Amino acid sequence: MELTHTRLLVDCFKECFIFYRDVMGFEPIWGTEEGRYADFNTGNTTLALYDRKSMADAIDCSYSVNDHFNDRAVIVFQVNDVDKAFLELKEKVNFISEPISRQYGIRSVNFRDPAGNLIELYHEIPIE
Repeated sequence: MELTHTRLLVDCFKECFIFYRDVMGFEPIWGTEEGRYADFNTGNTTLALYDRKSMADAIDCSYSVNDHFNDRAVIVFQVNDVDKAFLELKEKVNFISEPISRQYGIRSVNFRDPAGNLIELYHEIPIE
């Protein structure tokens, strides 16, 4: 496994995009301020922003803008094969769902660590 992203889940996507681009000076490498997802070049890993409600919808979790205990970050690891990692880990962790292919070019699966932090495993797939 390789840590590739720290993904911040935000309720004010445009404002955060502008902050990380214009104030922090990170170059956007994917996405725009009008979107719901963006990646920024921060050196060895990627800082990603994702609309918090969109992430909750993607993994079928509850969401409330007023609930400060909903997910605020995801630790993202790239693996060679999500399905293989799922099979290797399914007796050790409680997955939120089965692995799924996403329309934006990844296959992913999510689970939580013992403290409840959201973790994602992914590998890239061709966009259909």
